[in-house]
Amino acid sequence: MAPVFRFWQCCAVLLAALTFQQARADEPGKFDFYVLALSWSPTYCKQEGEDASRHQCDVRNPFRFIVHGLWPQYERGFPESCPGAPQRIDRQIAVSMEDIMPSHNLVFHEWRKHGTCSGLSPEAYFQLTRAAFEKIIIPGAFRTLDKRGKASPATVEKAFRLANPGLNEDAMAVTCDRGELEEVRICLTRDLEFRTCRQVDRSGCRAGSLSVPPPRAR
Repeated sequence: MAPVFRFWQCCAVLLAALTFQQARADEPGKFDFYVLALSWSPTYCKQEGEDASRHQCDVRNPFRFIVHGLWPQYERGFPESCPGAPQRIDRQIAVSMEDIMPSHNLVFHEWRKHGTCSGLSPEAYFQLTRAAFEKIIIPGAFRTLDKRGKASPATVEKAFRLANPGLNEDAMAVTCDRGELEEVRICLTRDLEFRTCRQVDRSGCRAGSLSVPPPRAR
């Protein structure tokens, strides 16, 4: 057998093995823990402007931290868009989540990309999402903020740790976008207990200071 042929044959076998492993990995219910992603809604509303969700950014009912999603995770990486789960969900689920996920498109997207990998029914997945959100105590500074503020990622993390006993600095990450607070991502076991997640922690914002927009009109 020619060396070149053997080389390509070897590569084909390796590629097939990796494809098979990935297919097995992204199987509903086969994951290690969750990440609860809490988005600072004023940043989204400010940055998206007229393209933002009208309900989410209605000045008459301003949102603060909302649920971006509850994401199944591996110790390294994460599954997404798992096969075998229903892709469409009842619109009433989105309606029931409006107080913490104020965009129907977001609810539908999160189910397709992440919920399908949970191994749960749509109803159970969003019930768990609500339970995860209700477990977290939002620090007082973010519940009362009414004007633009400044904070370092470390300060935001510290505020969440102090408000949530048992939440450690290596169990969360603060993300930023264009110099503004984007999200707080908190790692939880499948039973919604706090747990470490060093890969998530390392993905946090490296900026020295973040701007924190206040809730207001677009």
